[in-house]
Parts: sequence; structure tokens; C-alpha cells
Amino acid sequence: MFRKARKLASEEELYAAGLRALARRAHSVYEMRQALERRAEEKSLARRVLERLKREGLLDDARYARQFARQHAESRRQGRFRIARDLRARGVPDRHIEAALEEIFAETDEAALVRKRINRRLRSLRGLLDSSQWSGRPDSNRRPSAPQADALPGCATPRLMLRCARHCGGP
Repeated sequence: MFRKARKLASEEELYAAGLRALARRAHSVYEMRQALERRAEEKSLARRVLERLKREGLLDDARYARQFARQHAESRRQGRFRIARDLRARGVPDRHIEAALEEIFAETDEAALVRKRINRRLRSLRGLLDSSQWSGRPDSNRRPSAPQADALPGCATPRLMLRCARHCGGP
């Protein structure tokens, strides 16, 4: 479905590809290294472009960790452990993760975030648990109950089938 990206041979082409990637979203150094190495014909070329991006201040793991932690704590209301796990998966060093989390969660009451999340979850569940909103119809997802003995025809059970066969002269 997608065509394979062509390999870039010059430093300028690879640098432009790195800038385009950074224009779309921020990247950690690890993520950018992977992206550049995928596109470069030579790994040494990717290393030079990566150093150039760092030197120009376009790649910085500490800044990336702070931005990521702030956005995920405030808008997505994620906690300290979830953010740390996501940053580690993106290749950010632990020293930058810890510094970012200390800075962000010094301003944020983590217990209040947890209480808000629990209250929101309970509000959504209360609607499901409130029996006054039920229609009174049986749940269509429930497994059907076993048939009652009197609902079966006379020779539907194995024992009765044998008795029926003897009585009716069957096999």
C-alpha cells in the first residue's frame, strides 16, 4: 500500500527530511536517529545530520521530556508512571524523565487528578448501573437458560427415547 521511502544520499536531503519530521511533531533524539537511519544510505550521514540538529538546538531530550510530560499531564490527565513509561519507550534518558516529572507534578496535584478520573469513570458507570433506565427487556447478550423438562417433547431426552422405542416397537 505504501511505497518504501527512497534512500537519501546527501546530507542536505537528509537534513531537510529531519526538518520535515520535526515540523510534524517533536521527536526525541532516539526517535530521530531511527528515522534518519531508515532514510540514509549511510549511517555516518545520519549521525552527522543528528549532530547538526542537536547543535542548532532543534533536538533536545530534556525539552522534549518537559513538553511531552506537560501535554500528557494537563490535556490527557495521565499520571507520573504512565508518562515515564511512554518517555522511556521513546528513548528519553531517565535523568531527563525524572527532571521533567518533578517540574510538572510540582505544579499539579496528582491525587486530585486521580480523584477526577475516578469520579468521571463513576459518572459514566452510574448511567449503566441505574435500573430505572433499563427497558425491562431481558439482556440479549445473556446466555439462554437450559430448557425446562416439560417444554421438551415426550421422547426428546435419551432415557425417554429408549422407553419410547421399546413401547412403540422401534429399534
